[in-house]
Amino acid sequence: MIHANLLLILALFFAMALLYLLSQRWKISYPIFLVIGGLAISFIPGVPAISVNPDIVFLIFLPPLLFEAAWYTSWNDFWKWKRSIFLLGFGLVLITSLAIAYFSVSIIPGFTLAFGFLLGGIISPPDAVAATSVLKGLNMPKRGLTMLEGESLVNDAASLTVFRFAIAAILTGQFVLRDAVTDFFVLAFMGVVVGLAIAHILYFVLRYWAKSSSITTPITLIAPYLMYIVAEEFHWSGVLAVVSGGLFLSFRSNDFLNYHTRLQTKEVWATVGFLLNGFVFILIGLELPVIVQGLEGYSMEEAIKDALVISAIVILVRIILVYVVGYLPRFLSARIRKKENSPGLKLPFIIGWAGMRGVVSLASALAIPLTLNTGEAFPHRNMILFITFVVILVTLVFQGLTLPLFLKWLKIEETEERVPEDEQIESIRLQLAKDCVNYLDDKYDKEMNQFETIARIKEQLERSIRATERTLIEQTQKEEVGSVRKLYRKIMLELVTLRRVGLERLKATKQYDHEVLRDMEDNLDLEEARLNKH
Repeated sequence: MIHANLLLILALFFAMALLYLLSQRWKISYPIFLVIGGLAISFIPGVPAISVNPDIVFLIFLPPLLFEAAWYTSWNDFWKWKRSIFLLGFGLVLITSLAIAYFSVSIIPGFTLAFGFLLGGIISPPDAVAATSVLKGLNMPKRGLTMLEGESLVNDAASLTVFRFAIAAILTGQFVLRDAVTDFFVLAFMGVVVGLAIAHILYFVLRYWAKSSSITTPITLIAPYLMYIVAEEFHWSGVLAVVSGGLFLSFRSNDFLNYHTRLQTKEVWATVGFLLNGFVFILIGLELPVIVQGLEGYSMEEAIKDALVISAIVILVRIILVYVVGYLPRFLSARIRKKENSPGLKLPFIIGWAGMRGVVSLASALAIPLTLNTGEAFPHRNMILFITFVVILVTLVFQGLTLPLFLKWLKIEETEERVPEDEQIESIRLQLAKDCVNYLDDKYDKEMNQFETIARIKEQLERSIRATERTLIEQTQKEEVGSVRKLYRKIMLELVTLRRVGLERLKATKQYDHEVLRDMEDNLDLEEARLNKH
């Protein structure tokens, strides 16, 4: 059984890699492609039914994905738009859950408010990975991206809190609003405390004891699980523990990461994040036929109709609430109107339309208990799962495929005054190069006069400064500068390729140490990565 399951998991990972390659070739966001691919795989004859243990869904997938999102979140941007982020993250989840709860009771036979809130808590949080993967490379204003990414850190905690209280109400038959609100603030506050406490401990270990990348990277992989499990052991918010701890370690990462550990940790986390996200998205497609088979007491036509109606409500409610969050504070406060530029009419629509559901909704749905405390089957479980899967499919596929089209048609411009990235890069390079020249003049003036090799360092820097200053002066000729940059990048990439060929030729001569050649290859990798990034 272990060998069979292991073979199935490895086969799914291989299929996931192939689907990702196809998505890159056809320029379709990989979460969309993986969901469709998983659904197609499930209909292949002989493919076994995929069933995931609800107890391990949160534990395996959620902590590292939340930690990765927190690690790469800009604290400055997050804090700048904190009001909108928290209003979206908490307010939108709660109002969406409320709307879904009351509406689902009116259309689904036998549904109570507790089941409605359970469904609402599951399908209310959007998935940042799906949105950012769709928006990658598109002209999305920085303000919108920051709000989407920041919202995803907060809304998971809000939705899982609704989920937790709804499950408790169904299992115990009791729900007291005052107790629920009190419990929410306690578990949220203590979750943050646990996350920060563990993050501080790990910070001191990483800064003063762990001096090797072979230790640092594994500790960062263990950190989210440690934060999550400890918080959940005391029935506090494991989600907020991971988010708060991840934000703290990310903010202080320069204290304990050197260039080598930073490169290695980045690559490892990119791989882990992709594998976990990809596996969950492919599971979405694989699980759907299993859920359909379990729809006892519901006709397929009724289930599809209810699921599509609820999907439409989820989309509509989000778009309306994003406009409310964008404009109501401005209407009520003159200070906000003075401090912040108007979001306009286009950006809130795109933020609302980017509310695709994904990993957290799937994990929550699969984590619904199989039975009640009495041992009876959990009522409406498969119907809730089915609706969740349809909402994910509709929002991910329909909204995901149309989002780039809306961005293209609407031609949204930045709402904030922001220097273009190319100009920022040139300005930073200029300032750093000048700092280096001043440093050489102050500390190595004698050596530069004595040794030509040392003098060349300053000459190279001065050439770089002159070239950068000319580029900044010519910024008015944007089309010409852009074409020159493209040509420069093209030539530099060709030279990298040429050096790779030469390096392979030198390898074949066996005249040089393997370690030396590998270091040269690493340098070429870094240079190519830098050129391709910009």
